[in-house]
Amino acid sequence: MPELTSRRGLLFGTAAVGAGVLLAGCTSNESDDDNAANDQPAAASDTPGKQVTIGFAGPQADHGWLNAINDNAKSRAKKYSDVTLEITEGSNDTAAQIGQIETLINKKVDVLVVLPADGKALTQVGLQAMRAGIPVINLDRIFNSPQAYRCWIGGDNYGMGLNAGHYIGEKLKDKQNAKVIELAGLDNLELTQQRTQGFDAALKNYPNIKKVARQAAEFTVESGQAKMSQLLQAQSNFDALWNHDDDQGVGALRAIEQAGRDDFLMVGGAGALSAMQAIEADDGVLKATVLYPPTMAASAIDLARALGQAKGIGGLAEFEIPASITLYSAVVDKENVGQYMSTGFK
Repeated sequence: MPELTSRRGLLFGTAAVGAGVLLAGCTSNESDDDNAANDQPAAASDTPGKQVTIGFAGPQADHGWLNAINDNAKSRAKKYSDVTLEITEGSNDTAAQIGQIETLINKKVDVLVVLPADGKALTQVGLQAMRAGIPVINLDRIFNSPQAYRCWIGGDNYGMGLNAGHYIGEKLKDKQNAKVIELAGLDNLELTQQRTQGFDAALKNYPNIKKVARQAAEFTVESGQAKMSQLLQAQSNFDALWNHDDDQGVGALRAIEQAGRDDFLMVGGAGALSAMQAIEADDGVLKATVLYPPTMAASAIDLARALGQAKGIGGLAEFEIPASITLYSAVVDKENVGQYMSTGFK
């Protein structure tokens, strides 16, 4: 999976009406809560409202997860009769993506949704859009400056590792001298480092478990197969494997099958459809996957629409959409796979 820098926490926008204004409007028979409810703009809903043109710019869909990002954005936009989606052809070339975003700025779209090929390199064009009065929803790979976006939404890489570690830990907590191994992604990416940090932090809660090996793959089927073969040759006995990415997990499972191994449990990462189908079948080593939901792109469209219509989010008291949203990395296993199957990506 390409670089996806995590940003944890949920920060809410500042209310447009101050407490003093609300108090000034009260009578003896009115409460502050009543006035706040009356003054608050309507939350975004499925009911058609003001027409909003959303520009969407993402990287090339050269990975199953990225293709799912594009599909989620397109399908969500089609849900709304008041949304027009201007979508660019994905590119991993920084200069090309900057040019595409500048074209959307020149078209004067109402809101921009950007998943940058490189967050650092595209910060300036994010700033350019914001200065032109076009708010930016920064999707997953984060710009260097918070001034370059109005709202960030993305996944939690540390949380992926943490939840994978706790799932494995609970499965092995009663086994003495349990051994686990890790098939990571590209080690030069911050996301890979964060996933490993979360995994290691979780395992510290289980003193009976020791991580005995780790290999870094490249988020591809081929690298997953090659690196998993090396791990299997080096480790004749272990109890669990955490694989960071379900795409490279396809290759890892091939290596496992070729080696004739079924003496351990495997946890995947990201939430590919093939992984969920294997979990549902329950006839192999893969028992769970930890989500990095591509549905974030659909949520980004929802946020952009609400922003373009000057509305908040249903269920929240604030007048504005949040400044930052970090998605939860749920663990999907046989018990709940039916609930999540529709979110699995190819």
